[in-house]
Amino acid sequence: MTQSVSRRHFLAAGAGAASVWIPRPVKGYSAAEMRQQAVNDRIEVGISKWDLDTPCLCVDLDRLDRNLDRMQTTVARNGIASRPHAKTHKCPAIARLQLATGSVGICTAKISEAEVMFEHGIEQVLMTTVNVTPRKIRRAMRLRKRYESFTQAVDTAANARDLSAAATEAGVVADIVVDIDPGGHRTGITAGAPALELAQLVDTLPGLRLRGLLCYDGGAQHVTGFADRRRRALGSLEAAAETAVQMTRAGLDTGIFSGGGTGTYNIDHETSGLTDVQVGSYVFMDAQYLAIGGAEDPEVYTDFETALTVLTTVLNAQYAGRATTDAGAKANTINRPWPVIAGETGMTYTAGSDEFGTIRYEANASRVYAVGDKLELIVSHCDPVVNLYDQLYGVRGDTVEVVWPIAGRGKSI
Repeated sequence: MTQSVSRRHFLAAGAGAASVWIPRPVKGYSAAEMRQQAVNDRIEVGISKWDLDTPCLCVDLDRLDRNLDRMQTTVARNGIASRPHAKTHKCPAIARLQLATGSVGICTAKISEAEVMFEHGIEQVLMTTVNVTPRKIRRAMRLRKRYESFTQAVDTAANARDLSAAATEAGVVADIVVDIDPGGHRTGITAGAPALELAQLVDTLPGLRLRGLLCYDGGAQHVTGFADRRRRALGSLEAAAETAVQMTRAGLDTGIFSGGGTGTYNIDHETSGLTDVQVGSYVFMDAQYLAIGGAEDPEVYTDFETALTVLTTVLNAQYAGRATTDAGAKANTINRPWPVIAGETGMTYTAGSDEFGTIRYEANASRVYAVGDKLELIVSHCDPVVNLYDQLYGVRGDTVEVVWPIAGRGKSI
């Protein structure tokens, strides 16, 4: 089949079979996988993004590539690695891109996310949330039995003993990291003696193998101002770093010391012993991160480009000073700040209604929309927005180049 065949339509091929022109395989997604995207005699790969039904989720592939490259270049220069968090994109295709550019593994927040990643060929997974219920612990051990590269966290002695019993029953040796509280008291054990005692317990329990520690301060990622963010990030990791030293002196494995994130990716390497950063949002970026400021620009975080957008259509434009779109809370969440209209000024966007978004024009609005016009929104916070969609349209220029299933969508248990 030649490239003169329409990208948008099936052609008959044999007795009732269908074939379709497939663009060249793109990085992270094979032609065979792309072929599965053909639906109802059409394939949406190859069409203009402006022809997509809305609301839909798009990622600019050129910006995504540059974000991946910048992250990997920076952490490598600073002598550490990246271990990106799949809770951001929930997309095995993007996880493959991250590994291909040099990441040492992938993090997940849920056992169901870990299952999805392994099922799609992602073979280095660290689950950063503890499993405490018997059912989830059994699932984790079944996963460990199938995939030796699965590592999970623990933050109490009772949980360590539960994991040990389940691992012994399953006939596996489970790799374990000790989760250390950075000070926010959300998860993790207190640094110092409590964490060291837990690590020593893990090291002696049957069915468990200590691999190191993790310490993630989510609050530090969004501290406004680079200098303040640096002080918070390094301060919150200081006790964990000292704990790592104590673990090493005790003869314990500290091969993994994972922490940090997108907002502190160029700071965390200053923490002695840190091996990798659990970055997530850098692949997409969002309005929350834009507001924190960076080392290069104190007002706007420009380290990474806004690659993720929600495409929406104007439904009503008959009232002065405003317009209504089809992308409300169900397409954007109600996180703050509200989404930002990409490439425009003098207007605001709100998504408080379930089904509808509202554009409000200021006196200096850069344009006024008509019914049927489409626009792109920089999302408030990428992680929960991605979880609203079944698929992600990869766009280069204005052309849809690939459609990636968000295979981890809804995997919240």
